[in-house]
Amino acid sequence: MFTSLLWMLFPLGQDLCAQSNPKLDPLIQNVYGRKTISLNGSWSYLLDQLEVGYYNYRRTPDPNGFFKDPMVDNVTVYKEYDFDSAPVMSIPGDWNTWEDRFFFYEGTMWFKHKFLYKKTDNRVYLYLGAVNYDAKVYLNGTKVGEHIGGYTPFNMEVTGQIKDGENFVVVKVDNKRTAEGVPTLNCDWFNFGGITRDVMLVEVPRTYISNYRVQLKKGSKDTLTGYVKMDGTETSQKVQLEIPELKIKKELTTDAKGYASFEIKAKPVLWSTENPYLYRVSLSTNADKVVDEIGFRTIETKGRQILLNGKPVFLKGISIHEEAPFRSGRICSEEEDLTLLNWAKELGCNYVRLAHYPHNEKMVRLAEKMGLMVWSEIPVYWTIQWENEGTYQNAHNQLMEMIERDQNRAAVIIWSIANETPHGDARDRFLSNLAKAAREKDNSRLLSMAMERSDKSATVLSIQDRMSEYVDIISCNQYLGWYDGLNEKIDRVRWEVDYEKPLVFSEMGGAAVAGYHGDKTQIWTEEYQEELYRKTLRMIDERMPPVAGISPWILMDFRSPRRLLPQIQDGFNRKGLISNRGQKKKAFYILQEWYRNK
Repeated sequence: MFTSLLWMLFPLGQDLCAQSNPKLDPLIQNVYGRKTISLNGSWSYLLDQLEVGYYNYRRTPDPNGFFKDPMVDNVTVYKEYDFDSAPVMSIPGDWNTWEDRFFFYEGTMWFKHKFLYKKTDNRVYLYLGAVNYDAKVYLNGTKVGEHIGGYTPFNMEVTGQIKDGENFVVVKVDNKRTAEGVPTLNCDWFNFGGITRDVMLVEVPRTYISNYRVQLKKGSKDTLTGYVKMDGTETSQKVQLEIPELKIKKELTTDAKGYASFEIKAKPVLWSTENPYLYRVSLSTNADKVVDEIGFRTIETKGRQILLNGKPVFLKGISIHEEAPFRSGRICSEEEDLTLLNWAKELGCNYVRLAHYPHNEKMVRLAEKMGLMVWSEIPVYWTIQWENEGTYQNAHNQLMEMIERDQNRAAVIIWSIANETPHGDARDRFLSNLAKAAREKDNSRLLSMAMERSDKSATVLSIQDRMSEYVDIISCNQYLGWYDGLNEKIDRVRWEVDYEKPLVFSEMGGAAVAGYHGDKTQIWTEEYQEELYRKTLRMIDERMPPVAGISPWILMDFRSPRRLLPQIQDGFNRKGLISNRGQKKKAFYILQEWYRNK
């Protein structure tokens, strides 16, 4: 009854982010274009399985928890923890691969970092690129913010809490899976815990440019549109927008709320996969200036085609998890991003599906510079709590943070709101409202979700989903030859897809152990995976309605606690075209050759 009342009181399309994370400030756009002080490096850590640093023995929050960290002599005054003598961990990073004893640990870990700071007249924000999953953040013993969600950035103003001289930041990180979480208890990737992306102090003037959007107007190749948003006490400002290569120099005047929109005629060179051209764009006031590299392109659909800059494009893709090559932990360096994206380019890709959550900002920016289109996704995955208002707020917040961070990235052509979700009224209401929220936030990109098949018969395969009316692309995960029969079945089926929208195989494939060889009918061998790809690609060419793209599952083997078969899986999903050790499997070359001919 109470849940039903909440749904009535708070329509799903409503912005509920402030309730989800009440202490956070709006996300600073293009944080890497700001004056920043890195807090990456060695952080002290304490494992706290019973959360004694947060709750007292009555299981109520302790106002003198670990975040206070007072100095005591442990002679006349005691303290049952000590960050100063605790071990240290490299941040960003995950604790699971830092020490063997933490490999399967899910729970609370405390992190502390000391730093020196010289105060100025600037405002100061503390920015965290991602913390998995529940983060509570303290500066000099005072709580400054909290955040739910393991893959999106957040920041909070700390101007009033930061001091001249030595400061310390403490972060309580809890990666326990929860039934109401996004993702929920059950998922097919590893739950790496920790502060997994950059931590920075961001310095900005008293009134600064907090957000902006500069893109081509939807449906146009010669009109730039967007907005600028100021934050501070003097929000009515003159803002100069400059794009020197396009000879654009336009003065904007923000209103009392700090907002100004614009439309400007221009004829930019369009960003494309062959020519990923980026312009230097600057926004400045008397006190502030921010510079970005932005590309301009159009993306739309027409019938069953996807059009990039008005021309049909086939999405030659691959799915990627944000897992480091060779060492199999959470990615924490640009070099590891680059390794995966270079493999995708070697494969012949013009597109990557960054699954199943927003990947780090540097990954998206590198893809953009390399001419790779991007599918970006939130972790609404499998069977989450569709009727739980808090779960919806959480998903909505992650969707808004994903869009907010990457809204100026030309490479991002698809926002995805879900993966392999079960049909039902509650699910449809949940997802349709996410779709509406995404379109209200950004209508310039395509919307999709990875659906499951709903076949018409055993041999007539199809997709039938009521969410089809809310998306631009009908995306389907299908595993003929793996979860659905053996490879011989691929030759016996046909497809009927009734929607006049582009069809993309968001996933397809099967598993193989690198270096394990046998007959092409023997599962787990490279030869079986190779044959599966050969037959599937032939099916796409010869016996299907038009397909607009594919992103097979997956570029590289990745850790998953669901994968238990000894000496075959050993805790890894083996569907990669490349092993976690960098070995290319035979199917890699089958797909590579097919892409060369597309």
